[in-house]
Amino acid sequence: MIDVRPVLRLIGQLLCALAAAMLLPAALDVHDGHAEARVFVVSSGVTLFFGLALALGMNAPRCGWTTRQIYLAVVFGWLVPVLFAALPFFFGPLALSVPDALFEAVSGLTTSGATVITGLDRAPRGLLLWRALLNWLGGLGVIAMAVAVLPLLAVGGMQMFRLEMPGSAARAISRGRRIATVVFFAYAWLTLLLALLLWQVGLGGFDALAHALSTLSSGGFSTYDTSVGHFRNPSAEIVLTIGMVASGLPFLLFYRLARGESGAVLADSQIRWYLSLLGLGMLGVSAWLWISVNLTPTDAVRHGTFTVASVMTGTGFYTLPYGGWGGMPAMILFFLAFVGGCAGSTSGGLKVFRLQCLFTDAVMQLRRLLRPNAVLIATFNGRTVPEDVLESVMGFLFVYALAFALLSMALAFLGLDFVTAVSGAASALANLGPGLGGSIGPGATYAALPDAAKMLLAAGMLFGRLEIFTVLVLFVPTFWRQ
Repeated sequence: MIDVRPVLRLIGQLLCALAAAMLLPAALDVHDGHAEARVFVVSSGVTLFFGLALALGMNAPRCGWTTRQIYLAVVFGWLVPVLFAALPFFFGPLALSVPDALFEAVSGLTTSGATVITGLDRAPRGLLLWRALLNWLGGLGVIAMAVAVLPLLAVGGMQMFRLEMPGSAARAISRGRRIATVVFFAYAWLTLLLALLLWQVGLGGFDALAHALSTLSSGGFSTYDTSVGHFRNPSAEIVLTIGMVASGLPFLLFYRLARGESGAVLADSQIRWYLSLLGLGMLGVSAWLWISVNLTPTDAVRHGTFTVASVMTGTGFYTLPYGGWGGMPAMILFFLAFVGGCAGSTSGGLKVFRLQCLFTDAVMQLRRLLRPNAVLIATFNGRTVPEDVLESVMGFLFVYALAFALLSMALAFLGLDFVTAVSGAASALANLGPGLGGSIGPGATYAALPDAAKMLLAAGMLFGRLEIFTVLVLFVPTFWRQ
């Protein structure tokens, strides 16, 4: 039997943190004189009760975690907080149904940004802050999982990013804590800096904070139905574009910068690929907006760069509703949404390094056709890529494609049209938020979809955020055997 006590204790600690976070929108609603404050206070109390019961009631031995316990902690460490994060949506003035409340909570904590709520312009500020906080907390969880957990579990080739910590166990633990501290403070300080910059260029204090929380986390929850397009502020769009690009970078980058390794950072091939794909996408979409939509060159570059940064990082903000764009820009955005950002970032998608591995392996196969007896070795950032890493990446890509196909077919079976089903599945797995078309594209919501479709999409968001394999392994019978 698996000892689940450490897992339950960790979940309890996460619920306590979530309960504390609920008090922030409660305080804002008290300041605004809105009755929503009672909902947050009661929700916080319920969440804290269960959190303390699990955190204090599970007297597990303080020893090393097993692989099975880590898998359980990853999956249920996201799933259980979602249930409590949905309480303010369900009991609040919006009175969302259970499927809608769960969909909104899942979208927030997985930093997907899809929503079923309309009338954000008139919603209580406490509720808007809660949505932004869910994005920010979810982004923090994504970074922690990408830096500390997925490399250890070797999910989809992530073992390439396992931190090498020579020396004693105590020294390794000490260095691990330093890394975690630097990454956390980098995430927090960048959020604060972004909020200050947005305030400086003309956004109100609340809007600046809410959009900063949703940008660094690549969450995309806005305070207005028309997203960033509501402000009509080119300076704010530039700041947000920089923030979105930063959200797609590996957050270990800031630890390396803190150690003075700027040269090593510039030599990182994953970052070069990421910035190159971003640049090419921005160039292609901006050119299309200039030539086909007859925007001025300045406006074409402004909207093109913002849209590509938002889609590739999975943020989901928009200035122009790109859901109706067809042809070349739609294909560029569809491809970049699947690619996503760098490993160790808050963005969704396949991650750039997997595309690099796929490209490297394809080139090696071509060379073997020409020189069958040659000894060819795949490399990544100057390091040899073991065969098990390539196999892991290939397996991940196959399962990801299969999940996309199955989710698309399931949505079509429920009556969704082709564009909505395909783009909705892609958006959920890539944790992007808006899809394509008039039903779920930018400017629209998922409210009109059947409840079954919402639950399927919520499951797709969780699968995409948890890198699929961490969930699927729980359904393998041998997982539960000693």
